[in-house]
Amino acid sequence: EYTVGEGDGPVNALDNAIRKALLKFHPILSDIRLTDYKVRIVNPREGTAAKVMVLIESSDKEKIWRTVGVSENIIDASAHALVDAIEYGLKKVSKV
Repeated sequence: EYTVGEGDGPVNALDNAIRKALLKFHPILSDIRLTDYKVRIVNPREGTAAKVMVLIESSDKEKIWRTVGVSENIIDASAHALVDAIEYGLKKVSKV
């Protein structure tokens, strides 16, 4: 089954698609929010071929956590950080 999400840019669209696919199985996901998104260049001498590091800060009603994704592709790095943030949030809730 495929899920499509729309948003204000590719990262927001990916976030919306992941939530749309998982929300029916994990309703607690509605409490998890992306609160900050930053991009840093890892190796600036490589110019446009440089690796980027995406830092995502997320929170629920109780805690704040940060995840990181690194890739030469900003969307790929964002996806890794976003999926890690959601996985962490869901695992944190399941341990309670």
